[in-house]
Amino acid sequence: MTRLDLRQQLTDLDLSHPHRADEVPHREKMIALLDEQEDCFHRSCHPAHFTGSALVVSADGSRALLTHHRKLDCWLQFGGHCDGDDNILQVAQREALEESGVEGLIVASTRPFDLDIHPIPERKGEPAHWHYDVRYMFIAPENAQFVTSDESHELRWFTPEEMRELPLSEGMQRLATKWEAILERRFGKR
Repeated sequence: MTRLDLRQQLTDLDLSHPHRADEVPHREKMIALLDEQEDCFHRSCHPAHFTGSALVVSADGSRALLTHHRKLDCWLQFGGHCDGDDNILQVAQREALEESGVEGLIVASTRPFDLDIHPIPERKGEPAHWHYDVRYMFIAPENAQFVTSDESHELRWFTPEEMRELPLSEGMQRLATKWEAILERRFGKR
């Protein structure tokens, strides 16, 4: 995937479903960043740059693996900086592997599962900025074993119901709602 592929995917992404309405302004800003900032895949691009994220679900789809992020002190999906790589799907997959240790992740769809723009607070010489986060869903293999990286306090599997009990950001709540809608369509009311 290239920068142009990402732009085309964003342009073609159907956001007409009620679960995706909040993403429309995110898409507009992401397209503008792609068009206006040559270095938008580098963390040095301020005040905003792209990141790639992965919602990792269990092989049966019933649970999602989340990280309690050490620096941000909250539960999140896996993800991180592109560091110059314009293949955001590849970035999301790399970050999921690095942060979870789960080998053999399967890409559920090559189209973005979610778009989110969120603020990152100032930290040790790095000014506050925005992450333009393109999120994908990955499926873990049967009996996947995870390893907690230095970036996390802990990793844990959650059902959608358990996720709703966490103090999640609006973007994370949207991810959980969309994932739960897929489960309901696939298996009926859970």
